[in-house]
Amino acid sequence: MQGHRMCLKLFLAISLLLLQCVQGGEVSHNHRDANVTGRCIEKERQALLAFKRGLVDKFDLLSSWGSEAQKQDCCRWIGVSCSNQTGHVLQLDLSYKVVGADSWDLFFIGSFQLRWEISNLQYLALRNNGFTNPESLGWLPFLSSLRHLDLSTTNLNNVFDWPEAINKLPELTNLTLVECDLPFPILSTLSYINSSKSLAGVDLSFNSLSTSIFLWLSNYNTSLVYLDLSNNLLAGSIPDVLGSMSSLAHLNLLENQLEGGDLHSFSSLCSLQSLDLSGNDIAGSLPDLTNLSSLASLNLNDNKFSGVISGTHFSKLSKLQFLDLSSNDLARSLPDLTNLSSLASLNLNGNKFSGVISGTHFSKLSKLQFLDLSSNDLAGSLPDLTNLSSLASLNLNDNKFSGVISGTHFSKLSKLQVLDLSSNDLAGSLPDLTNLSSLAALSLNDNKLSGGIPESIGRLSKLQIIDFGSNSLEGVISETHFSKLSKLQVLDLSFQNSSNSLGLDIHADWIPPFQLDRIILASCKMGPYFPKWLQTQKNFSYLDISDAGISDILPSWFWSLCRNVEYMNLTGNQIRGSFADLTLEFSHSPALCLSSNKLEGPIPSVLSTASYLDLSHNKLSESISFLCSSAAISLSFLDLSSNNFSGQVPDCLTYVENLVMLDLSFNALSGKIPTTIGSLFHIETLKLRSNRFVGQLPSSLKNCRSLILVDVGDNKLSGPIPKWLGVSLKNLVVLLLSSNHFNGSLPTQICHLTDIQILDFSMNNISGSIPKCLNNLATLAQKGNPSLDIEHPVSSGGPITGASPPAAYAFEEIPYVDNATIMWKGRKQTYKRTLRLVKTIDLSSNRLTGEIPSEITHLVGLVSLNLSRNQLTSQITPEIGNLQSLDALDLSRNQIEGRIPTSLARIDRLGFLDLSFNNLSGEIPIGTQLQSFDPSVYAGNPQLCGAPLKKMCAAQHVQTDLRNQGDDKDDLITLGFYISMGVGFAAGFWGVCGTLIFKRSWRYAYFKFLNGLNDWLYVRVALIKRQVKDMLNR
Repeated sequence: MQGHRMCLKLFLAISLLLLQCVQGGEVSHNHRDANVTGRCIEKERQALLAFKRGLVDKFDLLSSWGSEAQKQDCCRWIGVSCSNQTGHVLQLDLSYKVVGADSWDLFFIGSFQLRWEISNLQYLALRNNGFTNPESLGWLPFLSSLRHLDLSTTNLNNVFDWPEAINKLPELTNLTLVECDLPFPILSTLSYINSSKSLAGVDLSFNSLSTSIFLWLSNYNTSLVYLDLSNNLLAGSIPDVLGSMSSLAHLNLLENQLEGGDLHSFSSLCSLQSLDLSGNDIAGSLPDLTNLSSLASLNLNDNKFSGVISGTHFSKLSKLQFLDLSSNDLARSLPDLTNLSSLASLNLNGNKFSGVISGTHFSKLSKLQFLDLSSNDLAGSLPDLTNLSSLASLNLNDNKFSGVISGTHFSKLSKLQVLDLSSNDLAGSLPDLTNLSSLAALSLNDNKLSGGIPESIGRLSKLQIIDFGSNSLEGVISETHFSKLSKLQVLDLSFQNSSNSLGLDIHADWIPPFQLDRIILASCKMGPYFPKWLQTQKNFSYLDISDAGISDILPSWFWSLCRNVEYMNLTGNQIRGSFADLTLEFSHSPALCLSSNKLEGPIPSVLSTASYLDLSHNKLSESISFLCSSAAISLSFLDLSSNNFSGQVPDCLTYVENLVMLDLSFNALSGKIPTTIGSLFHIETLKLRSNRFVGQLPSSLKNCRSLILVDVGDNKLSGPIPKWLGVSLKNLVVLLLSSNHFNGSLPTQICHLTDIQILDFSMNNISGSIPKCLNNLATLAQKGNPSLDIEHPVSSGGPITGASPPAAYAFEEIPYVDNATIMWKGRKQTYKRTLRLVKTIDLSSNRLTGEIPSEITHLVGLVSLNLSRNQLTSQITPEIGNLQSLDALDLSRNQIEGRIPTSLARIDRLGFLDLSFNNLSGEIPIGTQLQSFDPSVYAGNPQLCGAPLKKMCAAQHVQTDLRNQGDDKDDLITLGFYISMGVGFAAGFWGVCGTLIFKRSWRYAYFKFLNGLNDWLYVRVALIKRQVKDMLNR
């Protein structure tokens, strides 16, 4: 897409330049071997030398300019061109392409003001230099013959009158001020009317212009042919003035902030050939552009267009060659585009198109070369595209296509170079694709393909990219599969799990015909020996052979191949050896993952130059002094957990100030945490668990205000819990201080941690009461779970250089997902991907006293609450039932008294409960939840009774249904209750029986009723018995 735009701009620029050459007469160019008929005019030569004296030419680019005898003819000077007829200087081009041989590193600085003596100058190009920031372009009007002006990348942010200076150039046809930091022009200059309406091409892209610029551009309604205002700050509606630019052929407004307007005003631009509105916020339905019969290129990418594309939207655009509607909200079925007979490129990716692609959708688009339908909801079997004989690139990635890939689907697409069917539901075996003789990139990853990889793949001699990763392929890959793949740069046969049965059976002495840039063979069985064929690959930048079953010693030749590596993953093997005598210098700052192996010895300082270093779960030892190197400045992720490192952490962490994640857990490090840890201003994750650190948390840690996760559990840290934890580290989500020697009371400042999800202070010597302000923990007071994992992005490099297509397979971003180890239901559990689901407070095994504050019941998002093994007293708050998200509740081994609140039985999700060894009394509330637990969860409470305990409650205790119980603090069975029962019974008994004794008529009626009832019951019973007897006798 970018290529199409660049070609279009280049074509127009060349056209305008040729036009100027024709209008300006014959030009003698400045090549040193040019046949110049006459010498340049002296006053113009002197003007150019004066111009040179204002420059700082530190690269001596204008060495051909001078006063010496051999340099007298200025028409031979580099960058200067003269007229063969008059000798006047017509062209001055000091852009980098002329003086620097296409090098951006060669440029001038200084002043660039020209004198009036070269007033015949028609072409001036000074782009890509470092000229001094001028305050005026007042000298420009002296160049009255100027037709082409290019000052791109010159800083003009103080030149507020630049439109006025441009307006005074009556012959100017082409203006290019790209990336000049142009200021908003003074309003008075916008209304200045040019004496000539000659301006045809204007490129003001990559500035900060607003829509007020159209007040100036409206002066050129009839002359403008090319207008580029891309990458500015144009906002609001699309100005109506554009609809009156009747000569406009090319309009580029991409990457602005336009939101809509009357797009139908474009329908009057009958000459328009190219329209680019991509990268804006334009919403609504697609405009009707059927009147733009000359339109060849239409780009509406990355907007907010919605609705359905009807058959009339583009029905008359028979010249349309490029159509990009990607990254919008267009929906329903694909449009009928059969009338677009000239279409060469169609991009509809990133919309909401659904349904099945019929055989007629693209049947008449015989010139189509590029088709991208990726990231939609298209389903069914793969479409038959055999009529698209010109197709070079097909992308159906990230849809819902199913079925098998048939060899006939693409049998006639002999020009196809890129085929991407990844991230669908395609099944079956890989087809024979040898008919696709031009294929350069083949991506089938993330499907359900099975079976082996056919050896015929080795006959596709132009293949540069093979991506079959994340399928269920099996069998053996041999040398035959790669026999003719001399151009192969990317090989991806990886899987996301180690159950893959795909293996490489390659001879140790095999020399591949290719030089790979990306080698991705994760979970492919390559062991037990280290693959020797890798020794032939000299230029790879990406290597992933993780979980490959290698149990060999890391060979000495391996590191010499890694000079250009940007990402390397050897994780999950059993690789042995050490880093002894490693003297490699990386050309980049790579991401290195060597975890879960058996590497030994110290870490060499050269590895500190990495940006990401994961050496966890090895047998590495000695100190971590390799961090004390100025070369470690690029290190942002360091995981040395689960090794044998010992000694103190060196107090030199200022060298690794860009660290985002530091994990030193599960080692034998000792001493105090160094104070220089406070210099890690960017750190988000700090893990020091399971070491032997002593002393207090360093106060310098409060400088690390970006911290999200802190885990210093299972050490020997002491002192009070710092108040600054809640004041300075307000972004904390996970705070683990368990299994240390912290003492003192809980500071109320921890209530400022509004983002906290996991708070674990268990197994310390903390005393005092639980703060009542815990209800301020906002995230715990909200039900549901965060939508994102606690993760950090890790870049794994950049795009392949020199590939064709050049950026067909860019390096992706690999996220590092945090994990945390906590006590869960009495067991240590480590959570990673599910960490965001955990919301817990654990204050167990301390010396906390007092009551459980009722405010804690406001934390309705809590999943686990553990206050066990403390000295808490009083009663369980009746509002405990508000914690409807609770899965685990442990209040065991305290001194809690009173009854178990009936509201506790209403927590349906409760899967773990321990109330043992307290002073609870009374009946366990009746309900399905509390009776389902093992009786041991109530043990040690001798005054408790009722199910599931064997001890039953006294008969006189009235069992009240759970749904009718009120407040647990009000005892139901009291002395008043018994008095009321007695009075009620007496009143009822004597009210009935007294009446029967003293009222004869009532007594007779009562006994008559009883006799009648007795007779009726006798007859009914007799009849039923007879019916039953008859049924049995049948």
